Amino acid sequence: MRKITFIGAGSIVFAKNLLTDILSVPELRDTKVSLMDIDPERLAMTEKLANRIVEENDFPTVIEATTDRREALKDADYVISMIQVGGLEAYEMDIEISRKYGVNQAVGDTLGPGGVFRGLRTIPVYLEIARDMEELCPEALFLNYVNPMAINCWALNKATDIKNVGLCHSVQGTAAEICEYIDLSYEDVNYLSAGINHMAWYLKFEKDGKDLYPQIKAKYDDPDVYKHDVTKFEFLKHFGYFVTESTIHMSEYVPYFRKNKDWISTIHKMQREQPENSYGGDIGWTTEDESGAYLHVCQVRNESYLEDMEELINSEIKMKRSNEYGSHIIEAMETGRETVIHGNIQNDGQITNLPQGSVVEVPCLVNKNGIQPTYVGDLPTQLAALNRTNINVQELAVEGALTGDKEKIYQAVMMDPLTAAVLDMDQIREMVDEMFEAEKKWLPNFDI
Repeated sequence: MRKITFIGAGSIVFAKNLLTDILSVPELRDTKVSLMDIDPERLAMTEKLANRIVEENDFPTVIEATTDRREALKDADYVISMIQVGGLEAYEMDIEISRKYGVNQAVGDTLGPGGVFRGLRTIPVYLEIARDMEELCPEALFLNYVNPMAINCWALNKATDIKNVGLCHSVQGTAAEICEYIDLSYEDVNYLSAGINHMAWYLKFEKDGKDLYPQIKAKYDDPDVYKHDVTKFEFLKHFGYFVTESTIHMSEYVPYFRKNKDWISTIHKMQREQPENSYGGDIGWTTEDESGAYLHVCQVRNESYLEDMEELINSEIKMKRSNEYGSHIIEAMETGRETVIHGNIQNDGQITNLPQGSVVEVPCLVNKNGIQPTYVGDLPTQLAALNRTNINVQELAVEGALTGDKEKIYQAVMMDPLTAAVLDMDQIREMVDEMFEAEKKWLPNFDI
């Protein structure tokens, strides 16, 4: 019986979605699913939900739950990570200290001060998990769903031998949105996307060999469409290609938007008007100056967590497969039914004008031979240049995290496009020092 381990299974909604994805595949139901979390109360809720799914559908799946990570990892074939080191306490520090110095992060989990420090908190835990895997399940595949995606995967590639892939839903999610904008079915289009996580580019977007970019570009002048994807359409206008990440996320990775109140207001307008379309569901993103908007969503959700989870556990659970890649990877590797995903992998020549050894997001063929990245070649020069501004931050953050060198972290944040647009170097150093002091209990690699 194969074994799939969920690390951070107390993330109950995400765990539920991945579990129903996996059990939607008949060949994957004869599986032991090991749920692991450090929070026993949340873990118990996920276990209760998982057992209900299995029992109501009469699946042969075995569910186990444990707070012992080594027990969960022993003999695993696949390990899926969905952890958040430091939880909302640390996340609030990422946002509020940065805001104090004038760095306006809406999400703050991928780049910038928030992304760097989230990576610094996560990497030590990931190295512990990797050491356990090298001992207890050395052939297992590690599926990373945790941001900062590139920073985390780069550290794993550089410091461990475990097989891993970083997974996100922005490529397929944004492609589906584009299809809605131009009134086409997702199943009818063909696209090629490549770059880095949260800043990959649709190099081709076609139907029956016909280029659809003229139709996409025409939507720049449609205000009802434009307001949904302000930054994406601005990049399409000025750089020639549509980017994969959400308009709010993308605004954080470049210097052009979040130093300007008018741009911030324009970018967040859709979330205020139509909160049901945002990550926040019916909670919405609105905060006083839109900094920490997603933190606000998480805080509001956390207040009603127990009540919401009980409602979820007792609600009708449909075996409907999501667009997440995780279950498709496992299905392909177990059954041989080939699939193509967009995975975050080490750049070993796949994108030739991005740094070798960095983490890139490219199409990958998956079958019983595992994950096989596609050769892309050179990105258009302007797109590679934008990617490299983010890779600079990622590389310095990883070097600092693995060596405990604080100077690398100052330099990583100094290289961040948004931070550098609003702060001078002395201010950045002061801000980073304050973040180190506030978060030192999660940063064992540094002398603070």
